[in-house]
Amino acid sequence: MALSLTGSALAKWGFSEWVESSVQSNELYDPPVLNGANDAIVDVEGRELVNFSGIGILGWQREPDVLANFTAAAAEYGLVTGGSRMTAGVSHPHRDLESLLCEITGKERALTFASGLLANFGFVNAMSARFSFAGGVGVDNSDMVFVLDRSSHWSMWKAAEKFNLGRNLLTFRHNDTDHLRKVLEKVRGRRVVVGFEVVYSDDGTVAPVGEILDLCEEFNAVSYVDDATGFMVYGNSQRRFAQEYEDLRRVTFLMMSFAKSVGLEGGALVGPADAMQAFEMLSGYSIFTAAIQPPTASAIAYVLRRMLQNPTVINDYLDRVDWLRTQLTRIGCTINATPSYVTSIVIGSDEVAAQLRVDFAERGYLVPIFRYPAMKKNHAVIRLLLNARSSREHLDGFIETLAELKRKYGF
Repeated sequence: MALSLTGSALAKWGFSEWVESSVQSNELYDPPVLNGANDAIVDVEGRELVNFSGIGILGWQREPDVLANFTAAAAEYGLVTGGSRMTAGVSHPHRDLESLLCEITGKERALTFASGLLANFGFVNAMSARFSFAGGVGVDNSDMVFVLDRSSHWSMWKAAEKFNLGRNLLTFRHNDTDHLRKVLEKVRGRRVVVGFEVVYSDDGTVAPVGEILDLCEEFNAVSYVDDATGFMVYGNSQRRFAQEYEDLRRVTFLMMSFAKSVGLEGGALVGPADAMQAFEMLSGYSIFTAAIQPPTASAIAYVLRRMLQNPTVINDYLDRVDWLRTQLTRIGCTINATPSYVTSIVIGSDEVAAQLRVDFAERGYLVPIFRYPAMKKNHAVIRLLLNARSSREHLDGFIETLAELKRKYGF
């Protein structure tokens, strides 16, 4: 039960009034509490819901051999790192995972983090650092310029919050290389990082990777790519977006998250060896916080090796995504044009989107609604990441329910 802040030191901050108003409008709500694992079916307070909100798309986290790997590693290495990398050291599972990431990406050195968000923060901290040991040789990149695609993830924007917009934080229109060229002309000769994603998690669009990297090379800019969404879904002999992922090997620095394709928590950066060694200190996160749990690092490496050995797993998954997109179009939904595995169903009204979350839950579906502040105001979408463990019955029921609610609300 919420407690009133009236009369307390917090009263002047306005939290009580905001919470009351936002709860009444369905904009703010307590997240569901799951009994058991986050899977294709979840138990929420004794009710079974078909789950479209989990991001572990392939279900590796439920595979018996993955769980066995995690359990064995937990018995050998324990559940915690014991401290930050630079004080407590790096466990063998972390080093094994980092070596494997270098093999997959063709980069020289890798650095793992507890999440992709922390990897983005660590990168920006390191690239803009001003630091030296006891007055010796140091780095001073505090005057760097960060150029971001306007649709970049919240974590990239938050990491760059300390920069001055218009002076050393510039933007280019989403996937617009002509506009990027004009921006880079303005900062020619300065130390510049161009940041973008490959697959954008809000609408499923895919970047023109080769064209952006051509411009980075022309203007001698460092390239930084957030591949949290596409890592190991594309590439690895995958026919979809093959050219974009071939071009990706030219990027200076690459960030990946393991939450989607691998289904486990954690993230990493890969790049040139000397820079990545500097990042151990300059990112801040190798000193001031712990890393991925050792058994999780072990399980991530195990899953990645399985995916490398058997790419048909992701091929079969993407074929099911194509089928789902066809069914959504059949019932008249407006979906994102780019045929990535991120499927966005256009809703529009934030008010309707808030009510849809409630209506779907009442009908037995846990559905991810993306609305403001994740999207622009009144540009709400249902953001679907298909779970490979969802049955045809689950999907047919969802499509039937979606068609019913679409008729009701007219989106």
